[in-house]
Amino acid sequence: MKRVGILVGREVTFPESIIKSINEKSGGKVVAEMVKVGGIRLDEPKKYDVIIDRISHEVPYYRAMLKRLALEGTYVINNPFWWSADDKFFNYSLAAKIGVAIPKTVLLPQHAYIKDITGESLRNLEFPIDWEGIVDYVGFPAFLKPHDGGGWQNVSKINSLEELWNEYNQSGTLCMTLQEGIEYDQFVRCYCVGQEKVLIMPYDPSKPYLSGEQYHNAENYLSPELHKRVEQDVITICKALGYDLNTVEFAIKDGVPYAIDFMNPAPDAELASVGEYNHNWIVDNMTDFILKKLEQKVETPEYRWSALLNPPAPAKKQASAKTTPTSAAKAVKAPASKKDGKPTKAKAKKASDK
Repeated sequence: MKRVGILVGREVTFPESIIKSINEKSGGKVVAEMVKVGGIRLDEPKKYDVIIDRISHEVPYYRAMLKRLALEGTYVINNPFWWSADDKFFNYSLAAKIGVAIPKTVLLPQHAYIKDITGESLRNLEFPIDWEGIVDYVGFPAFLKPHDGGGWQNVSKINSLEELWNEYNQSGTLCMTLQEGIEYDQFVRCYCVGQEKVLIMPYDPSKPYLSGEQYHNAENYLSPELHKRVEQDVITICKALGYDLNTVEFAIKDGVPYAIDFMNPAPDAELASVGEYNHNWIVDNMTDFILKKLEQKVETPEYRWSALLNPPAPAKKQASAKTTPTSAAKAVKAPASKKDGKPTKAKAKKASDK
């Protein structure tokens, strides 16, 4: 029997709903349950066919455990190897190169470092930083935010160079980005499931979390042309990043959707936060995605070590002297290459909140 595990933090309604939905829709062919783990051995057997990860970004033990289970063929949503390596600044850079509108953004050196880092460790850094050049490029208003963070933590709206210095001086060891603030006309947050299903949700980021006012229903909120562009940009981004579950946020100004946050592989799906319609949509579509995945052979994402565990069968016989170089090359299929031991983003035709 196929098994699906849910790895969760403090959220309640989403894990309860997805477990119930998978168990009911599978007709008894799949068991969905909360993951239970303790000490993980090197020879740990496979326990789950699929695991939905909602918390490993905050618990290093969970992240290491998921990587170990992936070695046994467990399909993890989302890929723990790429999630570990991902950051918002790279995502902005990648999205800009594949045609998605991105606000002007600058990666800043850290303000402080761990105690073992000395001045000699930082000889490659420009000093002083060209602050005026940076703000001339980005402009005001701007947002100072961690290059790898979420939940609106450590995010500041900046309106002057003095405000930037003040907030930057309090950022400690966090690596920060300064991003152009888009004075938007409209704002949307979009669920994406399986890199193909998209729900565009009108959203007000100025409202407090759990106020019931962040998400609102608005019929024909976007024009048909803008709706189509936003949907396509969401799919393009999620394919590029390889995420099976993600949210993408757009600040829309003068008809241009600027993607400002899309590294959110464990997006909020709690009933009290996102509302009944949005909650049901994400539960239903994630259920369908997982059950469809389990109907087929669950394909493990291509990791560098996968070729070592499943080497190609040797050719039955060597190419004869009469074999052309072209036909000889076709005789053996080489394993897909990877870069630097990390999952490649090239397969992507491959944001937790700000």
